[in-house]
Amino acid sequence: MLKIEHYTKRFGDKVAVHDLNLHIAPGEIYGFIGHNGAGKTTTLKACAGILAPDEGEIYINGISLRQDPMTCKKMIAYLPDNPELYPYLTGIKYLNFIADVFGIPADTREASIHDLAARFELTSALAQPISTYSHGMKQRLALISAWIHAPKLIMMDEPFVGLDPTAAHLVKEMMREHCDKGGAIFFSTHVLDVAEKLCDKIAIIRAGELLRAGKTEDVKGDESLEDAFLDLVEKAD
Repeated sequence: MLKIEHYTKRFGDKVAVHDLNLHIAPGEIYGFIGHNGAGKTTTLKACAGILAPDEGEIYINGISLRQDPMTCKKMIAYLPDNPELYPYLTGIKYLNFIADVFGIPADTREASIHDLAARFELTSALAQPISTYSHGMKQRLALISAWIHAPKLIMMDEPFVGLDPTAAHLVKEMMREHCDKGGAIFFSTHVLDVAEKLCDKIAIIRAGELLRAGKTEDVKGDESLEDAFLDLVEKAD
């Protein structure tokens, strides 16, 4: 579903990510963990087509993101850690705007919005301007917009930040449902206990270098994921 081959990104003299190789298959929830500045967001933005690689290739469902970005972007959803919404739109107008971008037919979008808004308990707020939303409500609206066009690959940067326990539990359920239907999830998180319980596979990155990747049980071994992560980082230092 997502193949990252020899991805390298530089900002001036700084190498943000160096020769990264990852493969996320259909049906997998793949966690991406590392300290702030490790290269997680840079990688996610590259996979979303926001940052062009300096070296390497990224493929979405077998299609080169570099050669055919529009086809790739139709198959993905990307949720940044701080989604930029349009504060003077109402929630429903924002969701219809996203549906327009992806060319979702009126009947299909209406059913999708109704179902997702009900699940996130946001139906009554859709007629209100986004500027009146709390941080958690904005996060839920952004999550609805990520799911609305039924993408094959959903990528999220710290998706649980700002969510209450009920909403966080729902997102975890929806992530598994999405993958059970043949989709894939690639997300970054600092919440290691969630990653340990939720992820099929995990990659650990430090200072732009991949330290370890694979099945969750193989990455952590006999330790907790937190202990395995701290041990790897300490050895890398």
